[in-house]
Amino acid sequence: MEAGTVSRGGRSSALARPPLSRLPDQVLRWGLTGLAAAILALIAFFFVKLYIEAEPVFSQYGFVNFVFSNEWVPSKQLYGALPLLVGTIITSVIALAIGVPVAVASALYITELAPRRAKQPLTILVELLAAVPSVVYGLWGVFVLIPKLKPIEQWFSDAFSFLPFIGGQVAGPNYFIAGLILAIMILPIVSAISREVMSTVPVEHKEAALALGATRWEMIRMAVLPYSRAGITGASMLGLGRAIGETIAATLVIGNAPDIGKTLFSQGYTLAAVVANEFGEAASDPTHRAALIAAGLVLFVLTLIINAAARYFVVRSERATSRGVPKGMAG
Repeated sequence: MEAGTVSRGGRSSALARPPLSRLPDQVLRWGLTGLAAAILALIAFFFVKLYIEAEPVFSQYGFVNFVFSNEWVPSKQLYGALPLLVGTIITSVIALAIGVPVAVASALYITELAPRRAKQPLTILVELLAAVPSVVYGLWGVFVLIPKLKPIEQWFSDAFSFLPFIGGQVAGPNYFIAGLILAIMILPIVSAISREVMSTVPVEHKEAALALGATRWEMIRMAVLPYSRAGITGASMLGLGRAIGETIAATLVIGNAPDIGKTLFSQGYTLAAVVANEFGEAASDPTHRAALIAAGLVLFVLTLIINAAARYFVVRSERATSRGVPKGMAG
């Protein structure tokens, strides 16, 4: 007999709930399930729709040949997305390499080191970066960063020309400037998520490290960073997705050259930038239009792969953290 349903005398208990009282729970459950399924269906619809629109160029060139061909010349009906893919990856990696350490450092300072009165103003200042339109970042890069940083880039290129992918003449718009702009643009989201994750670190972990004689930095290294690893990884992947999909700012500062640059300071192109630049003029050319949609499909698939990889690393980090005490705290 279930407790609270039927009394010993065979009569219904006063604590028993009528079937209709469970209806809101069922409605909520199936409603949320339907919304989740609708999101998956929408993603599948996007993929199928993009593939159908891009099918003419795939049937003409083949998917593999389109992705890995090195020529993008619409006037000659040559469509190869490899320079665009390489430019997207290079600028996104630069953005991660510059933006994530700065974002994590700012999150650490705000949560662990900043005075109590300064935490809220600093948080607002960092988050205000997300309110700046991307076109403003792009114009700032064109009129400020490109002319100001070109002498420094040329010095760096000459001094470290022995390194791979470094050396040679520095172009005005280039991969590095685009990556630097993207690093600034992803900083708010990475910093905000990292800050929220770090604020959930149990106080007991920090106090235990300090009680054992650890310095403030050692406490951060042993208690805060291991506990926050999964969240920081997820924040970094979200920032990477933001950098990959950026259009206007990258278009203004990368140079829009459909070639694979030989150095870090060469001009390039990205998948999002080529779609923004050429879609208007492709209306009269079905093949060109299909090629641009195919580039969007490649960008879509790349984003899905990155999100899947991010989920894998986050789950693995969570499992490593849940096994026990972080390595730095052992002993």
